[in-house]
Amino acid sequence: MTPLVEAARPIVVLAGWAVRESLRRRVFVIVALLTVAFIALYALGCHAAFRQIRGFAGPGGGIDGHEFAGATLNGLAMFAVLFLGSVLASFLTLSTVRGDAENGLLQPLVVRPVGRAQVLVARWLAAAAVCTAYVALVYAAVLVVLRATGGWSPDRIVGPGLRLALAVSMLAALCVLGSVVFTATANGIATFMVLGSGLFAGLLGQVGHGIGNRGLEHAAHVVSWVLPFEALYQDALSLTTVDQHGLTSFLVQLGPLGGGQPAGRWLLPYVVGYLVVLAGVAIAATARRDL
Repeated sequence: MTPLVEAARPIVVLAGWAVRESLRRRVFVIVALLTVAFIALYALGCHAAFRQIRGFAGPGGGIDGHEFAGATLNGLAMFAVLFLGSVLASFLTLSTVRGDAENGLLQPLVVRPVGRAQVLVARWLAAAAVCTAYVALVYAAVLVVLRATGGWSPDRIVGPGLRLALAVSMLAALCVLGSVVFTATANGIATFMVLGSGLFAGLLGQVGHGIGNRGLEHAAHVVSWVLPFEALYQDALSLTTVDQHGLTSFLVQLGPLGGGQPAGRWLLPYVVGYLVVLAGVAIAATARRDL
């Protein structure tokens, strides 16, 4: 057996164990119930919105009311999916290092042949797997609701979903890194402040786009690449309406809570490199901690 396979085996075992532990927690019952409530409320809102928008064309008839309603409702849903997935990712990774070490749960794991780096990678992989499955299920439910209530579907389906899942997985990686330094409570607060900062920067960028302020747009663009989950979110939104043109395209790009901006072909390679750097920093910081 090669050394690489030998090193990967504990990671796979620990990741599987972490997934099973996550699914056994009672909080997932609450998550499931609240998610069902969100989908039901969303379906009610979609039904009302599509019925109300029927026949609307805006001033001069330059707006496709059906497309505008569908894109807006889809944008709201994608924000909700990102937020709910981030809550779940944060919950699963809050105490990965410092919290578990203080509770005496980490020390039995970081012994040979399992090291600290393998524990970190396994915990992140487990959180990413659970969150990806959750995002996929909720995103699919949203698409079904949009199709059933208004006969509307986004221009692209798979690409936006993958970007949302990757954005949530990146939040999990940031939370794992934060767990090296902060307590669970402080890490949760820090993670959501980072999430809020990224989303707010994206919203400001759309304001700058709407009023023609290039400086504000550029600042928001820089923040979105410093915090790439925001760039992934904007890119996902842009893909859902990539085939729209004219005034309708302009309005849906503004979005209800920050709009879509295509990030280009370098985003995904950049995100992979970003995750590698986060992993390296987290592993180096954990190696110096006294557990």
